[in-house]
Amino acid sequence: MTGTSEHPDRPTAAPVGRRGFLASAALAATAPVPGAAPAQGAVNAPAAAAAPDAAGPADSPAAAPGLGSVARLLAVPEGDRGIDWLRAALQLAVRLELATIPPYLCGWWSVRDRRGEAAQLIRRIIGDEMYHMGVVCNLLVAVGGRPRIKEAAPRYPGPLPGGVRTGVHVYLSGLTRDYVRDVMMAIEAPEAPLARTGAPSPTVGGFYGDLQAAFRRTAPYLSAEGQLSDRIGSDVLEPITGLDDVERSLEIVKEQGEGTASSPADAFQDDHPAHYYAFAEIYHGRRLRRTARGWEFTGAPVLFPAARPMAPVPPAGWYRPPAQVQRLLDQFDSTYSAVLDALDEAWGGGGGRSLGTAVRAMRAMEDPALELMETPVPNAPGTYGPQFRPV
Repeated sequence: MTGTSEHPDRPTAAPVGRRGFLASAALAATAPVPGAAPAQGAVNAPAAAAAPDAAGPADSPAAAPGLGSVARLLAVPEGDRGIDWLRAALQLAVRLELATIPPYLCGWWSVRDRRGEAAQLIRRIIGDEMYHMGVVCNLLVAVGGRPRIKEAAPRYPGPLPGGVRTGVHVYLSGLTRDYVRDVMMAIEAPEAPLARTGAPSPTVGGFYGDLQAAFRRTAPYLSAEGQLSDRIGSDVLEPITGLDDVERSLEIVKEQGEGTASSPADAFQDDHPAHYYAFAEIYHGRRLRRTARGWEFTGAPVLFPAARPMAPVPPAGWYRPPAQVQRLLDQFDSTYSAVLDALDEAWGGGGGRSLGTAVRAMRAMEDPALELMETPVPNAPGTYGPQFRPV
């Protein structure tokens, strides 16, 4: 998915440089909002009964409990991580990147005023995630694989694919402070924040770091044939034809969100804060700024936006909805399927024409989503919303 109905918005105030604040900011990001429910670890979401990961057959009961296919991939000795390992790891990366987009879209679509700063922050992050998926798809094609995007689509609610960041329970909902903390911040938690506690599990950043190392060690031939080029959000997707391109592309993916390093001495070219801290600014209602005590959320206000009250989608989907709601759900899921099919075609030889079809179909998802979000659920709080269940 590579576009939405609006162009990327730019922040209205000068943002903080990304890597210069990560280590000291990680602890600040977990501080509670006055009057809000205690954050049960802003890095790890509150414990919840996670539904089985139904995104694909890569995870099986034979895997270590709660770790899944990432753990199996990382258990392969480094010297044995060749082309087949890279292809398997990159297909899992497709699953991981795709899994973040539907929950972020639900949060963004629910915001009533798209001009506000919170909406702009979320819109920028959606563009980044689409770019990340484009990068890993290009990398997979470069080493002779073919992305299986529709097959990678997860069901919600459930865990992140591959057993990364165990304990995170991803569901679909309109934007609330709890949703920002428990889903958005939890997905994007840095690889090694100062506040992380509890038993370790594979992280997205650690996984991408191992991918970088495997590319350096294997030094595979990288074919440009079948790779795509396009502007996605604020980034430009380009063919990856050398190890320097691999390193740069995966470093951008790590720095922009999931795998940020924790070194306050480092600087990065992009002036936007990493996704975790951008979401934390929405959660705390303040910009992150440097003080005499370190980095704190005491800067300019970030107003929490008025949002359509989309209720969390139940594990089995909406139960016996009215006929009009079912029509909208079917319309949305059919259009979502068309997006995924077009993306499969784009990286399967269809090129830019198929990518354009995917962009147009994705824009068409918004209207039924908004209509659902304006339709109250009978005898229950909140409104309906999209289920993201491809047909």
